[in-house]
Amino acid sequence: MRKISYCRHRFPPEIIQHSVWLYFRFPLSFRDVEDLLAERGIDVSCETVRRWALKFGQAYARRLRTTRPRPDGRWRLDEMFVSINGKRMYLWRAVDSEGEVLGILAQSGPNKTAALKLMRNLLKKQSFVPDAFITDKLPSYGAALKDLGLSKHHDFGGRKNNRAENSHLPVRQRERRMQCFKSAGSAQRFLSTHAAVYNTFNVQRHLISRRTLRQFRNEAIRTWQTATAAA
Repeated sequence: MRKISYCRHRFPPEIIQHSVWLYFRFPLSFRDVEDLLAERGIDVSCETVRRWALKFGQAYARRLRTTRPRPDGRWRLDEMFVSINGKRMYLWRAVDSEGEVLGILAQSGPNKTAALKLMRNLLKKQSFVPDAFITDKLPSYGAALKDLGLSKHHDFGGRKNNRAENSHLPVRQRERRMQCFKSAGSAQRFLSTHAAVYNTFNVQRHLISRRTLRQFRNEAIRTWQTATAAA
């Protein structure tokens, strides 16, 4: 795993870590983060926050992903269209039954090639074949699973894929706040980092007691602190 170093940075690691956390954890712009830090007496420009997010965001995400437990065996796949530099593109996403984001892929269209690429990435990353791939009725999913020899694992129809469709909401919030993505590459980088942070702090608070929520939240904060520590 790559080391994280804060050498030659004027601000202490705690401020860098907190700035990056604010940006990826909440639907905030770089200027919003600048204002929040200014209220605490920390004079940091929005451009500095942007550079911190680019430099440290992906490094934090890699470490966070190593701490996640193995997802369950029912993967839900769905696609959504996004505007990238004025061009309509498709964002392919996969989540498990708990809403854990398993994979994201920005592609130009809803075709078999894109579905196949997403599934191969998922299988390589998770290192096991799930019990079911739950999708909508888009033919690309069935064709991709047939090529992989996994047609028997395909499940679709009805409202089975609502979990994946509902999981698009955080992405839509960030897309509006950022006034659309500027390129497919920047969208992929941002959303991959955002997913790692989201998975860490998504504790399904509406399903648990306040006491359990405090325990889960404290554990998420400890995980974040470990992942962002210098090494």
